[in-house]
Amino acid sequence: MAPSAIKTVGDLQASGARVVSVKEEMRRNLIKLLKEEKPLFPGIIGYERTVVPAIQNALLAKHDFILLGLRGQGKSRILRALSGLLDEQVPVVPGCEINDHPLAPICKRCRRTVNDQTAIGWLSRGDRYREKLATPDVTMADLIGDIDPIKAANERRSLSDEEVIHYGILPRTHRGIFAINELPDLQTRIQVGLLNIMEERDVQIRGFPIRLALDVCIVYTANPEDYTNRGSIITPLKDRIDSQILTHYPTSLEDAMSITLQEAWVKRGDIAEVRVPRLVSEIVEEIGFQARKSEFVDQNSGVSARMSISAMENVVSNCERRALKLDETRSVPRICDLYAAVPAIAGKIELVYEGEREGVVAVARRILGQAVQAAFKRYFPDAYASKPVKQKGVKGATGGSKDAPLDETAYKPVLDWFAKGNRIEITDAMSSADYARALEQVPGLKGIAEQNLKPQAEQLPLAMEFVLEGLHQNSLIAREDLDAAVSYKDMLKTMFESMGSSREE
Repeated sequence: MAPSAIKTVGDLQASGARVVSVKEEMRRNLIKLLKEEKPLFPGIIGYERTVVPAIQNALLAKHDFILLGLRGQGKSRILRALSGLLDEQVPVVPGCEINDHPLAPICKRCRRTVNDQTAIGWLSRGDRYREKLATPDVTMADLIGDIDPIKAANERRSLSDEEVIHYGILPRTHRGIFAINELPDLQTRIQVGLLNIMEERDVQIRGFPIRLALDVCIVYTANPEDYTNRGSIITPLKDRIDSQILTHYPTSLEDAMSITLQEAWVKRGDIAEVRVPRLVSEIVEEIGFQARKSEFVDQNSGVSARMSISAMENVVSNCERRALKLDETRSVPRICDLYAAVPAIAGKIELVYEGEREGVVAVARRILGQAVQAAFKRYFPDAYASKPVKQKGVKGATGGSKDAPLDETAYKPVLDWFAKGNRIEITDAMSSADYARALEQVPGLKGIAEQNLKPQAEQLPLAMEFVLEGLHQNSLIAREDLDAAVSYKDMLKTMFESMGSSREE
């Protein structure tokens, strides 16, 4: 019988409907998804072989579970996607605060009033998911409920009467999924209340014991850092949480790029068409990987995946700003545009003591430079040993080192040009034509970029600037940050100039 044809409790009984627990309902729908080979969490990338199978096992076992991981690992998003395992709509008693099933009511009012002629309502899956952020000021009244004295006075009922209770968010999620984010932040006494709900189904409100056979799937998130910095999960409650599932950051560059491509707002089109090359995407993602192993960043706090998303959006915004100023309809990011992402990086990292001494902006720029260097190594020959040169008197000797460079490398024409005192200035405000002309001054630069990156025509200037920045990060040429520009020049000359300035002072 279609839901539209079921109007009363009698109709529901005649249809053969039966009472199914929410965990049994989720298990049944999960089995259906697995048989049809449909994704359980659309949009969740990189967890296919780790987190997702563990969650599937927990759901098949009808477990309450906790997702344990650092910030920016998609924990809350996973929990919100669990509502997709609920039925599209389920019957409820209209007006019931806790969404009672018409065939098995648990609240006193519904037990007293429901009969075969009682009309029924329908509750959608989206309304059966509730979420609460755990904070130290959360009370038992928020989660469980409290006595409503005004209701007791108006209805002339005793304060011990179950019908004068104003239910909290947990009972109101009866027959649904209740998520608590950052569980360790809950006070100990509130966690004890959760323990009673999960294990004993026993609730005491103002000293009055009430037995509520709540049917709810309770899921949690927690950050490992919170266990020591802000609070902890009491042992009895942790024992009642059936499965603890560890989340993680993307383990591959491809997964990280897919996440940013999915989440970042880059396809705007209202000002200019910004085409983001793969090279820029790789460098932006590499920032996160470098930050997660930086000695200046607090690794216990983690580096959120949101950092790469915000960084990419800042880079695109810088391209839009340039296009707007120069009246261009198309824009390609440049290496100098990457430094527009420094505010996004600085706002997403927590520093250790050494990092605080350096300063957050300096650390952010250092991490960005390390990201460029890592990407440079993937595409270009080693800056110090790109072309083997035989050394006299040494049998089989091939190559040089940072301390003893080779006589000739693939970058020799570029380095020789700078050694003659030449320099090049680049700004993020230059037109595309001026940007390309400035880079074409450097002999051999175009050939190196074309040979190793094989870029499209519009991306060639980006590849050429990438070579210069890569050489700078390998300490082969100097880079000077001016007011609104960046200047590349010879490293030795810059060092001597610095020494001379120091002596004069």
